[in-house]
Amino acid sequence: MNKSLSLALILAASMGLAACDSGSENKKQDAQEHANEAQEHANKAAEEQSKAVEDTNEANQEAAEEAKDDGQTPPPPAATPAPEANK
Repeated sequence: MNKSLSLALILAASMGLAACDSGSENKKQDAQEHANEAQEHANKAAEEQSKAVEDTNEANQEAAEEAKDDGQTPPPPAATPAPEANK
């Protein structure tokens, strides 16, 4: 009788402790927040890369126009990578 009673109390206590654990819920929310933040940073980086490509193209066009105005052969355009699509 004592063994079954103590076993039942241990089982009830462990079930109560397991029900009170909300750590996994907090970890899931934290992980989602970090994923969202990482996506925002990736989007910002993609926008900055796109702007850099546009600036490079603009600078190449201006250099070609200046060379054309001076009667020189324009330099070949620099290879600019195409902006990658967000994954």
